[in-house]
Amino acid sequence: MPDYRRARHPGGTYFFTLTLLRRHNNDLLTRHIERLREAVRTVRHAHPFDIHGWVVLPDHLHCVIQLPDGDADFTLRLRLIKSGFSKSLPRTEWLSAVRQRRGERGIWQRRFWEHLIKDEADYRAHMDYVHINPVKHGLVKRVADWPYSTFHRLAAEGIYPIDWGGSDGANALDYPD
Repeated sequence: MPDYRRARHPGGTYFFTLTLLRRHNNDLLTRHIERLREAVRTVRHAHPFDIHGWVVLPDHLHCVIQLPDGDADFTLRLRLIKSGFSKSLPRTEWLSAVRQRRGERGIWQRRFWEHLIKDEADYRAHMDYVHINPVKHGLVKRVADWPYSTFHRLAAEGIYPIDWGGSDGANALDYPD
């Protein structure tokens, strides 16, 4: 079995990607956005963290969060968000024999992508990546048109211009898949 090593930095700022198990034609996250938001609120109340950037797409989400000083347990928070969301849904998904034996749901991929933000340039690049993602995936032509994102709050605060990442590609960075 692979030995996955996570970058643990108390009080660190991290970029994460969480992905549904079955991505093809799956809009579970946006269809049940309020259930996902409630799972995040519940976890933040019990295990605080700051949300710098967040975007929810139909089949995956990206976020940039910061943990409190002295705390490096992002795994707990992500596990609780995923399980809280999963428990809020009826059990209608197909389950493999392995998942059945383990008592798991068939909602999320088991693991997640994590990256410890290294500096201001890395932070800006990941924040831009989070917010441009709906355009990158062809869901909207302008970042401002996607409702499930912190972009709107950040634009209201003057951090992003409201026309950032428009259909002509102005200000949008070109990221590979």
